[in-house]
Amino acid sequence: MVDSRETLTIKAFVTGYPIKHSRSPLIHGHWLKIFGIKGSYHAVAVSPDNFAHFVATLKSGESGFVGGNVTIPHKESAYRLADRPDEIVQELGAANTLWLEDGQICATNTDGYGFVSNLDARHPGWDKTDKAVVLGAGGASRAIIQALRNRGISEIHVVNRTVARAKELRDRFGDHVFAHSMGALDEVSTNAGLFVNTTSLGMDGSETPHIDFSKLSRDAVVTDIVYVPLKTPILKMAEQQGFPVVDGLGMLLHQAKPGFEKWFGKSPEVDEELRNLIIADMEKHG
Repeated sequence: MVDSRETLTIKAFVTGYPIKHSRSPLIHGHWLKIFGIKGSYHAVAVSPDNFAHFVATLKSGESGFVGGNVTIPHKESAYRLADRPDEIVQELGAANTLWLEDGQICATNTDGYGFVSNLDARHPGWDKTDKAVVLGAGGASRAIIQALRNRGISEIHVVNRTVARAKELRDRFGDHVFAHSMGALDEVSTNAGLFVNTTSLGMDGSETPHIDFSKLSRDAVVTDIVYVPLKTPILKMAEQQGFPVVDGLGMLLHQAKPGFEKWFGKSPEVDEELRNLIIADMEKHG
């Protein structure tokens, strides 16, 4: 007798607006193939006006999805609409991973997990430092700051053109976070063991201002959460000054793991095969 569960396709999604350039279907499709799971993971474009309805169909079971990922511009709405947001999401005010449990929508945010897991994999020992510099205070920096604080980094210096934005993050994440204007970058970089770029500097073809990384500690690492291009202007700059760098692609790959486990019941590996698959797609499509 065939177990009826074996004939069912487990369906998950990634939604955003726009969403057609998402590489998440490629990542999850690779893992589904590796495990031989009868499942699917599709990109679904949902406008902000329709997002609440989309979540309602998820909760009712009408959509047929067991859960999915949420990206821009829906992360804050996903948090507000979730029945059971975890502590990470409640502090961030934004969710990127949803799943159904006992008829309720649960929510977490795996961006911070993806960020630190990438550093763990590409530069083990990065967290021996007590001091980090985070360039930028936009939405992307929230999960980074939270993850660094939770890892035990006692000094997190947020540097931003608008210092008021940096102060908002200090107020949100507590005493380990310090807010500065761009003019303080050299000073706060002194003896820092980690430098994180969360801005889009240099990504739009504009000139990237020179950054002097020489004030960082001798064994510091520089990372960028942007992964297109893989070697960003800031990473090139740091490398030219003799510092090890970690690109942002691994953050994308590692943040996908917890959701896959929730929806499909298997723990996937982030390995060179997957990394090379995504790099090949980036080279093909830009």
